[in-house]
Amino acid sequence: MRFEQYQMLKQHALAACEVAGAKFPEVGQMNPIILAYIGDIVFSMYVRLRLLPTSGQVRVIHDLGSKMVSAVYQCKAMQELQETLTEEEQAVFRRGRNAKSMVPKSASVHEYRMATAFEALLGWLFLMERQERLEELLDKSFDIIVQSVKSKKK
Repeated sequence: MRFEQYQMLKQHALAACEVAGAKFPEVGQMNPIILAYIGDIVFSMYVRLRLLPTSGQVRVIHDLGSKMVSAVYQCKAMQELQETLTEEEQAVFRRGRNAKSMVPKSASVHEYRMATAFEALLGWLFLMERQERLEELLDKSFDIIVQSVKSKKK
């Protein structure tokens, strides 16, 4: 995307923010990358809140939190949780996994696609207000990731 296009899109988005009563997009029709963006926010906040009681040092919480929300660990969680997904959740997972985006150097293509699928699923559950299921997946994924981080240190 050229810089001029980006600037135009940014101005359009800012103008939309100012419109009173702007209609929220249909969750099922949202771009999976947008769902993943929301899911990333939800998961990051969840992980950091769970880590708060573990240390009084912000740097420790930040370092652990950053590692735990990485694509590598999200992929591990998604691989274990994938079998427990409903058909509807599987469809969201596939949309997230197949979404096209830039893959960072910190993860393989597979890890990044799985992490995007994980985040898209969390974003979808959050926006669909399926709180109980969202909390269940957040809790399970946190436990999976903690075990993975621990076993990697040995």
